[in-house]
Amino acid sequence: MIATLGRYRIVSEIGQGAMGTVYKAVDPIIDRTVAIKTINLNLSKQELEEYQARFSQEIKAAGRLNHPNIVTVYDVGKTDQVAYMAMEFLEGAELKDIINSGKLLGVHEVVDIAAQVADGLWFAHQQEIVHRDVKPSNIMVLKGGIAKITDFGIARLPNSAVKTMTGLILGSPRYMSPEQVIGKSLDSRTDIFSLGVVLYEALTGEAPFDGDNVNAIMYATVNSAPPPPSSRNRLVPAMLDLIVAKAMAKVVDDRYQSIKEFGDDLREVRRQLDAARPSVALKATTAPPPPPPGPRDLLASLDSETSPLKADGKLDRAPMSEEENAKALALAKSFDSFDATLRLASMTNQVDEFEEYITATQKMRAYRGRIEPGSPLATLPNPVIETPAKVTASRIESREGADKPIATAGAGSNFIALLAIGVLAVVAIALLAALLAK
Repeated sequence: MIATLGRYRIVSEIGQGAMGTVYKAVDPIIDRTVAIKTINLNLSKQELEEYQARFSQEIKAAGRLNHPNIVTVYDVGKTDQVAYMAMEFLEGAELKDIINSGKLLGVHEVVDIAAQVADGLWFAHQQEIVHRDVKPSNIMVLKGGIAKITDFGIARLPNSAVKTMTGLILGSPRYMSPEQVIGKSLDSRTDIFSLGVVLYEALTGEAPFDGDNVNAIMYATVNSAPPPPSSRNRLVPAMLDLIVAKAMAKVVDDRYQSIKEFGDDLREVRRQLDAARPSVALKATTAPPPPPPGPRDLLASLDSETSPLKADGKLDRAPMSEEENAKALALAKSFDSFDATLRLASMTNQVDEFEEYITATQKMRAYRGRIEPGSPLATLPNPVIETPAKVTASRIESREGADKPIATAGAGSNFIALLAIGVLAVVAIALLAALLAK
């Protein structure tokens, strides 16, 4: 392994490809780790022309592309033996290796990766650059699920004139579009087809078009329709079946007409997948809340700090007698249901829910006029009204059916008022006498 390449210090060899070797290296000037992609110049004249043309094409394409989902190229150079390109060093795995591991990614992860690739390709298409070789080995998945497109080596640039060896079809047979297979002119929609194939394989673990040899694969690409992804992976929603079918349409006019449309549909699928899952913000995901405490449980919670505990952690408390239980259930004479409601609403942050009840009750309490039968105020809780001076005796029906008086008013009430005033006067005089005595 070589020690240096230009100003770059070689750290290790990452892998080998048809064009040359890929190294991990360090740029000593800015102490940045990079990936060095090389092209071996020790080739036949015809091979050298072909590979140099592809290498130059990739450099030109990468120089025009600055996008979060496209690998960044920093520098190019050449020695006597190799030409090289320094690019962003990516810590992650090729989508190809992830698929070949035999463990399928989650549907939402696959949709995320494909949507990011669509974003990168959309940016390239706007620069009039068609990748023409979209495949899992040219997609890097980094930590955090970020996807990056690599290898624009056979990309078609505007007014490009890349010569190829006679009879050679550039691209990977399993991921080529039908028009690419039969040698028709290409536009950006060929990348849409290829990304559809990648999406299908990532969802199912199987290539949609396969065969024993290149010819069989190409024949299947042009003539056969694969089964929907959901038939091979039951977790795939029906909407993804439609998206994949549209992306892999044989006729270019039947496909998505832009990679952006493809990406938008993928993001809609992701939105629907997220909507189908419970919110991660919910806390009560394992068990329902306990029932509200009964009277005995409420009393136990009030004085648990001073009650001894048993070995099992429960309160050491004797059973309540019927008399104690009845006493616990009794209401204080000063209990006001409206004030209690206000306190409970405030403590439980439910003031808004009781706003109408509170407002109506406060209006009713402030009213000092006569409430006529049928008035809306007659149905409000806790009516506080001024009783007329003369009220006829009201009666309630006893258990035996007899009537008993429950309230009287008139002269008797005036006598009681005078008596109360007299008592208060006596008490005031006694207090005054006590103060003077001191």
